[in-house]
Amino acid sequence: MFDQSKVVGLPISRIDGPLKVTGQARYAAEHFEPGMLFGHVVLATIASGRLIAVDVRGAERVPGVIKIYTHENRPKTAYRDSKWKDAVALPGHPFRPLENDRVLFDGQPVAFVVAETPESARDAAALVHMHYTAELTHTDIVAEQHNSYEPPVARMKQFLPPPPRGDAEQAFAGASYKISADYILSGEHHNPMELFAATVRFEGDGAFTIYDKTQGSQNSRDYVCGVFDLDPDKVIVRNDFVGGAFGQALRPKHHLFFAVMASLDLSRSIKVEMSRREMFYLTWRPSCIQTVSLAADTEGNLEAVLHHAVHATSRHEDYQENVANWSGLAYKCDNVKISYEIVKLDLATPGDMRAPGAATGVNALETAMDELAYEIGIDPLDLRIRNFVHRDQNLDKAITSKALHACYREGAARFGWSERSPAPRSMQEGNDLVGWGMASGIWEAMMSKGEAKVRLSADGKVTVSAAASDIGTGTYTILGQIAAEVFDCAIEAVTVDIGKSDLPKTGVEGGSWTAATTGSAVQTAARAVIKSLLTHAQSMEPSPLADVTDEQVEIAEGRLVLESNHQIGIAIADIMAASGLISIEEHAKVGPDMLAMKKYVSYSHSAVFVEVKVDEQLGIVRVTRVVSAIAGGRILNPKTARSQILGGVVMGIGMALHEESAIDHRTGRIMNHNLAEYHIPAHADIHDVDVIFVEEDDDKASPIGVKGLGEIGIVGVAAAVSNAIFHATGKRIRRLPITIDKILESETAE
Repeated sequence: MFDQSKVVGLPISRIDGPLKVTGQARYAAEHFEPGMLFGHVVLATIASGRLIAVDVRGAERVPGVIKIYTHENRPKTAYRDSKWKDAVALPGHPFRPLENDRVLFDGQPVAFVVAETPESARDAAALVHMHYTAELTHTDIVAEQHNSYEPPVARMKQFLPPPPRGDAEQAFAGASYKISADYILSGEHHNPMELFAATVRFEGDGAFTIYDKTQGSQNSRDYVCGVFDLDPDKVIVRNDFVGGAFGQALRPKHHLFFAVMASLDLSRSIKVEMSRREMFYLTWRPSCIQTVSLAADTEGNLEAVLHHAVHATSRHEDYQENVANWSGLAYKCDNVKISYEIVKLDLATPGDMRAPGAATGVNALETAMDELAYEIGIDPLDLRIRNFVHRDQNLDKAITSKALHACYREGAARFGWSERSPAPRSMQEGNDLVGWGMASGIWEAMMSKGEAKVRLSADGKVTVSAAASDIGTGTYTILGQIAAEVFDCAIEAVTVDIGKSDLPKTGVEGGSWTAATTGSAVQTAARAVIKSLLTHAQSMEPSPLADVTDEQVEIAEGRLVLESNHQIGIAIADIMAASGLISIEEHAKVGPDMLAMKKYVSYSHSAVFVEVKVDEQLGIVRVTRVVSAIAGGRILNPKTARSQILGGVVMGIGMALHEESAIDHRTGRIMNHNLAEYHIPAHADIHDVDVIFVEEDDDKASPIGVKGLGEIGIVGVAAAVSNAIFHATGKRIRRLPITIDKILESETAE
């Protein structure tokens, strides 16, 4: 573990911050090449059917148009599905732009215009006329849920429902207290600030430098090399800066395909940037219907948990999430039955959106727990504490650490939960009904395989390199802090080089595993540098470090010294000079501890407390206070960590009150494909958000003791808001988002 008195654990400002606020940080669409062409995509205006004719005559007459691609003249690409599958691909047939005349979803790319200027490409695209034969569309999950099925091939083993334990149906039937309800989530769209874009620099002889908005430069590189049969050694993908993604950029999108396709075909550099409208057609958090049934005895001990989930996927791929399994591990219960299905709709393939599966499934579970607490007549927090469990009953494994009790205790104290009046509609402030609600959160604390290089120069400067991405999470900064900690230097002496596909291998930035994985790789490589430095120091005559091991030394004030006595040591510059070196570089590989994984499983946890004020006459909801208490292992940087939780809370409020894909189910078209009509929280919607990081030591979750924070901040927030609204109004609303019309409906939960 780290010496907490040094750099790690300090609230250091982002080292990439000055570049961003001064406009020097260049994103994918902000790179230019002389003679560069521009592309614009033509989108389908039906959700299901066939193209029967394409009229490009008017578009071709626009000055500056170079070429228009359709399914009839698309250049040759790879035939086998395996060549199109990226690192996080799904079971099924990967989407291939302009593959044939079939239209599978609203907004599908059906033509691509290349021109000398972006304006010419845009104007010409508007003149491409597509003639369709439209078919009946099926986009309403409520109407189509009877066609659901268990995925024949699992995307990941942990998404499979655990085997039933006990007899949940019988226990439910005989229980003293029980609730059963359906919870519906409308689809959501990611909408990161930066639009998707790719700038391809054509270098000839099969060589390209590509600036892509992606959460994994190596994933994008491998994708285009597979599809277009390119040499990976000649293709470099860069994503130095990413303006948000939330999971939408995990998989390569069609802007990248079109940019590389046209660059190859025309032997020119090209840029393709999507519009905000196009962002709505790429991927989405799928609509979902869940039935949760809970039963308890008179003391509030859970006796039965049943959770069935059905969510949407596309016609061509089986998108899967871990939606329902959380209900089998969050609380102690001996009788559990989990089931999970998907249903094909005429929509684009869904994708991972911040805490995929958990944000959806835990919302249903935590709302149901609140309902059960009212049914029994006990405090919702007490119900959760009574059913606390230290073991993952789904996997029958010990949990590496679980500081959720501390989250409950510190969060409740900060919020003032003990002052809550239990009865719904019993708290009021002027014309506002006041409600207090809470929920628990849980997310997998994962670690993947990763690599990093660390170089120490004779002048004390340090360079860290890895292909990892920073999608706004603070990766640049925490990697710099880890290196600065090991080498006892200021973070200003550390250069962090990430976001390039030719750097040491890492996975995509997702799942909250980058800090644990790449951070551990950086620490391991840095310690390897110290080991090499010691070897050189021991070759000096005489050497005060001749008989020590690398575990007994550290770097302090520019010297390699004994950890127990800093008076004994040698200056780094002297060691390198004696060995004729100007720097030492080491490459490290890390991965999860497979032996430990057989016995343990790791999760991050949270407790979210929310206050709402509801105007009884107008139905307007304001979330006036949020306290989010987080157990996320070692906190590398409280400032960037807090930002992650704040962002998650805001997205959770959006999930609860604002965000909804409005689809006209008669045509299958998304009607609110813009930020004027697709509502997300604005500054006026967000009030006091208090973030608490509880103490949690975990030496098994990762070598550096971190668990990752990108996802846990959103989990449970929507349920806490929903539960607070019930406490304020006495109305239980089980379909998200909770909009004014639902608030004003007269039906209550009674």
